[in-house]
Amino acid sequence: MKFAVIGGTGRIGSQVVGDLRAAGHEAVPHSPSTGVDVITGQGLTEAVAGADVVVNLTNSPTFDEASPAFFRTSMDNLLAASEKAGVGHFVILSIVGVDQVPELDYYRAKVLQEDLLKAGSVPYSIVRATQFMEFMDAVLSWTADGDTVRLPRTPIQPIAAADVARFVAETAQGAPLDGVLDIAGPDRYPLDELGRLTLAARKDGRTVVTDDTAGMFAAVRGDVLTAPSGARIAPTRYRDWLA
Repeated sequence: MKFAVIGGTGRIGSQVVGDLRAAGHEAVPHSPSTGVDVITGQGLTEAVAGADVVVNLTNSPTFDEASPAFFRTSMDNLLAASEKAGVGHFVILSIVGVDQVPELDYYRAKVLQEDLLKAGSVPYSIVRATQFMEFMDAVLSWTADGDTVRLPRTPIQPIAAADVARFVAETAQGAPLDGVLDIAGPDRYPLDELGRLTLAARKDGRTVVTDDTAGMFAAVRGDVLTAPSGARIAPTRYRDWLA
């Protein structure tokens, strides 16, 4: 099969390309560095030509109120090109619980992306993942102040990027779900505890202070960012990943 992996040079995309090629497929990465621009549409016709499957792993450059415009324009352009090319399967990566946190601009933008895909004519699959283990450094930086990091007790079930890529590649090789696959890591932690574990493993002397009003995840209510019923559970444990 031939796969056009849009955003195929990024953290997840490059691993998806590797996994697909290892399975014997033709997987072509596309990004601005290869001349493909999902906002202007430059290079999209050529990128999806002859592709059996399009995997869209592009992401908004910001997480704020500008993010919905990115996803609307990019999805409109990609879906139009894919429909014209006769693509048989369109895959995107989204977030577990994304439709249950309307307070966050970025989450609303990802819901818009999902809705645009569902409304299109191309058969599709949506892979929703829990928070990436690789994002913990960014999460810690958002509320760091000197020797203190403030984090809420929001339940998190982190997943390794390599596991995400494997699930995306597996889904892309299968029949379209015309629905959602939820994936999550095997371990569940309150975010403040996860922060302490991360700092201790890295011998970082900063202190985590529990603050349920701190940072982006303070907007999350309950355990909506953890594995829902029926989710596929990845093998990589956070402590092993840290090591």
